[in-house]
Amino acid sequence: MEKAALFPQAGGFLHGGDYNPEQWLDRPDILDEDIRMMKKAHVNTATLGVFSWSVYEPEEGSFHFDWLEEMMDRLYENGIYTVLATPSGARPAWLDAAYPEAMRVGKDGRRAHHGVRHNHCMTSPAYREKVRIIDRKLAERFGRHPGLLLWHVSNELGGECYCPLCVQKFQEYLAEKFHHNIEELNQAWWTTFWSHRYQDFTQIEPPFSNGEGSIMGLNLEWRRFTTWNMTDFMKEEIRVLKEVTPDLPVTANFMQLYPGLDYRKMAESLDVISWDSYPRLGNDYETLQETMAETSFHHAVMRSMKPEKPFMLMESTPGLVNWHPFNKVKRPGIHRLASLQAAACGSDTVQYFQWRKGRGSFEQYHGAIVDHLGRDDTRIFREVEQIGADLEKMARVTGTTVHAQTALLFDWDNRWAIQDVKALSEQTKQYEATCMDIYKAFLRMGVEMDVVPSTADLTPYRVVIAPMLYLLQKETARNLTSYVKQGGQLLATYFTGYVDENTLCYLGGFPGDGLSELFGVISEEIDTLYPSDRNAVRFADGTRWEVRDYAETLRVQDAEVLASYEEDFYAGTAAVTRKICGDGAAYYVAARVSAQEMSSLFRTMLAQAGIKTKDLPEGVEYHVRSGEQGSYSFYLNCGTQRAVIDSVSGTDLLRSKAVDGALTLEPGNVAIIETAQQV
Repeated sequence: MEKAALFPQAGGFLHGGDYNPEQWLDRPDILDEDIRMMKKAHVNTATLGVFSWSVYEPEEGSFHFDWLEEMMDRLYENGIYTVLATPSGARPAWLDAAYPEAMRVGKDGRRAHHGVRHNHCMTSPAYREKVRIIDRKLAERFGRHPGLLLWHVSNELGGECYCPLCVQKFQEYLAEKFHHNIEELNQAWWTTFWSHRYQDFTQIEPPFSNGEGSIMGLNLEWRRFTTWNMTDFMKEEIRVLKEVTPDLPVTANFMQLYPGLDYRKMAESLDVISWDSYPRLGNDYETLQETMAETSFHHAVMRSMKPEKPFMLMESTPGLVNWHPFNKVKRPGIHRLASLQAAACGSDTVQYFQWRKGRGSFEQYHGAIVDHLGRDDTRIFREVEQIGADLEKMARVTGTTVHAQTALLFDWDNRWAIQDVKALSEQTKQYEATCMDIYKAFLRMGVEMDVVPSTADLTPYRVVIAPMLYLLQKETARNLTSYVKQGGQLLATYFTGYVDENTLCYLGGFPGDGLSELFGVISEEIDTLYPSDRNAVRFADGTRWEVRDYAETLRVQDAEVLASYEEDFYAGTAAVTRKICGDGAAYYVAARVSAQEMSSLFRTMLAQAGIKTKDLPEGVEYHVRSGEQGSYSFYLNCGTQRAVIDSVSGTDLLRSKAVDGALTLEPGNVAIIETAQQV
């Protein structure tokens, strides 16, 4: 069945972003000029109302929406659609004065004062009621407006609350999870250690900064609860919107690999995935190619939450931000490169924060399409205008998706558990960086990866990489074993399968829960190396990989040894193994080595799985979106040299010309090649 664009009424990609006309109601000349310049920049969407509550409802119960209706009408008359946000991301002062319980309590137990944003109590009945009222008012007034495309719930949901209401709710959550059996919780959390046993769920507190922080199960469950509670708050907003406008899609903008919430849990309640991308392009510690590759990883994380449809780039900046350690301006052409990368990775939108810079307050110097200068002939405006024209040329790409045949396992639970565990080295755990390095190795080979949880259905993938899968969910071991037996190529690394979902260690050898049988090895020890320590693993053909940070010593049961350690007391023992299991193979890499060095093994696995790699010039990133009508191959030159890609055939959408043979790309340039058949 042919997949449709997210917003077919827009006729292609959404191009636009956050617009705050309420800040300029005293300047109708500026509002008129905004419409003119939006049309010139090929803008066809505006996100309204993100932080408008104090204008909507300046006093409790007194609602003022006429300005919004007038603005939505004017935008629609000029071919510009609206993404309408609920205003719960920041509260008006009257609300906090009347309902102080809405203000969040921090980890130190102190209640916040009114101010800033992202600081509401998710549990507060009073706040939830006020949000329900304003959301319903908006939905009833604007839900049938012909220019409304999408509901945008709140803004960058995040943080945690330690108020008495949230503490009580946490206790109720735990009682439900552990079947109202406090002994079940005591066993799962191993509370006999340090005499921390509980007699009742009402005795349990979250990990206050001056309280209990030594129980790994408690720390992990608090993070899970915070996700659950935030999701519950979000779902209540969605419920109100859906009651009034059941057919309008809903999203909430995520923030990269935000550590405080498991976005995959939240994604289940959303119709569309959207996120805000602000990479530190042009920094002094990595190349542009590396920064772009990491951004590609983040796109893949978001895309993989709902791989059956495109996602949304909800926010980006055409120039700079005001909150990086160094707020560097994007160099000419870099924003176009980053915007088209988002499209290459599966986004049907390129949106910005913000349309026009505000005159004052916290984000007055945050990048925007229209600067304080207020003109349409600035460098940044012209670049945005070019992107808008590009998106119109490639409109038929919308609705197509990325079809990855390989996957990388990345779990928020596992991330939290590794972060918290008192083991290894606090300086070199680097779970996120390890995952990104593996993703980038596949990217260099021209092979697309999804980034999925360990409990995901793995049948669409021929190769799966599972780095540092320390914590195993209940379904994980069974899922991986079934995958390999049915023909999958699986690779796991050191620090796999040490604890269960409550962070209790498995007995009988790591990796636990039956994975030692799948891989045919048992890890007896894990050695943490100092930066000055040196070791390596060597293969029979003489190939040598440098070992750094971590090395496990293995007891080999029935696996084939592919490589052994060179140094230390475990010299000559197994470091890389493979076990054939059913129709597939399970590889185990017991030491940390660079993903680039592992590429030779990755290529072996890909060849076994029948997946072709691509010989790409240095610095070129390659992605494919496809649907029943054809395929679109994106080539992005993120390097510093002219690149020549051989054997390219099709139509270049951006240049409107045929290509048959070599494709030449200057640094920072992009080509989108349309072919009739899926690649």
